[in-house]
Amino acid sequence: MTDPTLRDRVTDVTRSNVTVGPVSLSRFNWRVAIGLFVGGALWIGPYIASIAVLMPALVAEVAPDEKIGLVATMGLLGALLSLVSNIVFGALSDLTRSRFGKRVPWMVGGGIATGLALWGFSTSTTLVALVAWWCAFMLLLNAIIAPMVAVISDRVTTKYRGTVSAVYGVALTVGATVASITAAMFISSPRQGLVIFAVAVGLSGLVFAVIAPETSNRDEPRARLSARMLLSNIKFPRRGARDYYLALFGKFFVIAGAYSLSNYQLYILLDYIGLDDQGAGSVIAIAGSIGLLVSLVVGFAAGPLSDKVGRRKPFVIGAAIVLAIGAIFPFFAPFAWAMIVAATISAFGNAIFSSVDQALNVEVLPNKEHAAKDLGILNMANSGGQMLGPVITSIIVTITGGYQGAFITAFVLIIAAAITLTFIRKVR
Repeated sequence: MTDPTLRDRVTDVTRSNVTVGPVSLSRFNWRVAIGLFVGGALWIGPYIASIAVLMPALVAEVAPDEKIGLVATMGLLGALLSLVSNIVFGALSDLTRSRFGKRVPWMVGGGIATGLALWGFSTSTTLVALVAWWCAFMLLLNAIIAPMVAVISDRVTTKYRGTVSAVYGVALTVGATVASITAAMFISSPRQGLVIFAVAVGLSGLVFAVIAPETSNRDEPRARLSARMLLSNIKFPRRGARDYYLALFGKFFVIAGAYSLSNYQLYILLDYIGLDDQGAGSVIAIAGSIGLLVSLVVGFAAGPLSDKVGRRKPFVIGAAIVLAIGAIFPFFAPFAWAMIVAATISAFGNAIFSSVDQALNVEVLPNKEHAAKDLGILNMANSGGQMLGPVITSIIVTITGGYQGAFITAFVLIIAAAITLTFIRKVR
């Protein structure tokens, strides 16, 4: 007689086309969900705190006369490195065979190395040191991100992907928000804040490994290691990839629009709104606190609701429209309260987008056997958007001497995302 538990597992694996350890896919995997929540919050927090607050603050301390251009340059270089490293680390984790699995070793090692790089950045006193350590930080951070995102494809069935994606999305939102509030306390002493966040990112992979360890995959088959095999595992998918690339460009436009403003939020508050350091820190903290509450409520609701109705597109498209409204709001009201309102609107849209977008990404993958690599390529949208957004803002501010054009550009980019996502066919 066939074991019913085994039968359920085999049936679900066939339907979902995912590979997991000895965990029944018919059940919700709480350990993976909790691991993704804590691990995700621990890597995103230091990243957002650094790129949005502490990195610009340290740049202004080391090179005050070159801060606008230098922030854009560092964003560009960091994003270029992320563009490549996310794909490479994803492909390498796909190919890894060890007693600890294929994702956990990269997350643990990547977390420790990233923490050391961020600590090094905190010690920088010259332009060369700032750029070098920042590039190292951005390069190594992807050794955490690429394997962690692939866990959703590896160990979560389609039935629960929206919910687990929501957990991960809320983790990113909560981690980013708490980090922004915390970083606001260190605007005048960014080096101290960077050390704290270096410890946090260093723990991200270790915490995930403790909460949701992988089983050994030493017996999992793998092609013979060679240069040709490695190249084949980092190539872009071609067959059945139409929706995959639409999802990529949709994410790209959202990220480009969002980061064209977020990387400069400190300077916007200081130079556009006219606040001092203390006032800017207060606005960031207030907006972050409100955003955290919004993100918790909306984020945890959006993913399960998406699972229940069996739809992804209406959620991500609607979220993009809300984000666009948040981006344009300060254009009409250059006041501190307007920045708080804009941040609240954006938190609402970002909570929905972050909660459901990852589920959509997993479901448009052309080949689940290369999940981490293909998700790494999708993450090029993050890196590319983070690269393009600050550069656009730097050019606009340099030419016009103000931030009004940046708000309009962000709005246009995010609306372009909403339009792009409507053309996806494979996922409803």
